[in-house]
Amino acid sequence: MALILQSILTEIQFHVMLKPGFEDAFEEIESEINCKLEKVNWLPGFYSIPPDVHIARTKAYQQGMMYGIDAASGAAVSALGISPGDHVLDLCAAPGAKLCMMLDLLGQKGTATGVDVARHRLAACRTMLLKYGLAERSRLFLADGTTFSVPPTRNLPCESCVDDHEDTFKQWTSRRPYKERKQEAKARKNSVLPQNGQAEIIFYGQGSGVIGLKKNELYRSLDQNDYASYGYDKVLVDAECTHDGSIKHIQKFEQWGWKTLERRVLDAERTDTNLKALQLNLLRNGFRLLKEAGTLVYSTCSLTHAQNEDVVDQFLSENFSAELQEIEMAKDWPCRSGRTPKTLRFDPSTSATSGLFVAKIRKLPPNEAKKNVL
Repeated sequence: MALILQSILTEIQFHVMLKPGFEDAFEEIESEINCKLEKVNWLPGFYSIPPDVHIARTKAYQQGMMYGIDAASGAAVSALGISPGDHVLDLCAAPGAKLCMMLDLLGQKGTATGVDVARHRLAACRTMLLKYGLAERSRLFLADGTTFSVPPTRNLPCESCVDDHEDTFKQWTSRRPYKERKQEAKARKNSVLPQNGQAEIIFYGQGSGVIGLKKNELYRSLDQNDYASYGYDKVLVDAECTHDGSIKHIQKFEQWGWKTLERRVLDAERTDTNLKALQLNLLRNGFRLLKEAGTLVYSTCSLTHAQNEDVVDQFLSENFSAELQEIEMAKDWPCRSGRTPKTLRFDPSTSATSGLFVAKIRKLPPNEAKKNVL
């Protein structure tokens, strides 16, 4: 197994995205890392460097000129077709590279909301947003992605939002009252979600629409019909998976032991039962939160059919308002078709990226959904 991994790793490139506005620093960055930034011709803003080049200590990285993100993951974000002004949801956001890319694509309009079940991973995500100057229009929630229900901060109907004299959200600060800090420390130690099951906002930028809201306004409940009108324009469900397509993730098992690999990655019961149920529920909830005519991308870095095509096929069989779409820009991508038509797969041996499955789904308006039923 180790020999197979080493042979594949020699083909894999490390990818970075150069942040918009730092194009003039191109030669300076190349000089500092002592190698060429090879342009990824099929994905704007992306460059590859040899896997043995470490950027963490470079000035360019520390000053937020570029961030590491695999080109296949960048393709999944690109497939959403994000436009300035969109309200975007990343339902499995940590550690944050894809969320950063979403915000770079939004520019100065719209918002991006990140959700994750791990408080410490969201803290790393917050650090990343602040480092790259992308915190202004972002929100981060500690929540279960299968039940998360907080809509984007638009002008929403709120008949149930009575004035209960509750304090409004003010500018975010890392300083917290002692009692609140003590509760957070206990939660971090136990690694648990909020006890009441409600999402907990742990960070918000000045332009995210949160400042000035009361808690019952932020956490308002919407009917399904309301989500169709006031939900998210774009949703990314990069679901929890066995990571068997991520060669660098699998490489860790050289130190952890191959028996651990068998238990955590190759266990068919875990893959086919527990994970598939989680992935399907994440997809269902992401679609529920999607605005009518909005776009959702489902992706995993697994190579199995059980976690990819099987999940998408079952979801589509349940939802007549869901339409699998061609990813037009993928004509130039180094990927192949998945088992289900219109889905795509990146393969480490052919694309020089991590393995990734990508499916693009549109939420049909009622008149178009009726045609699917007929």
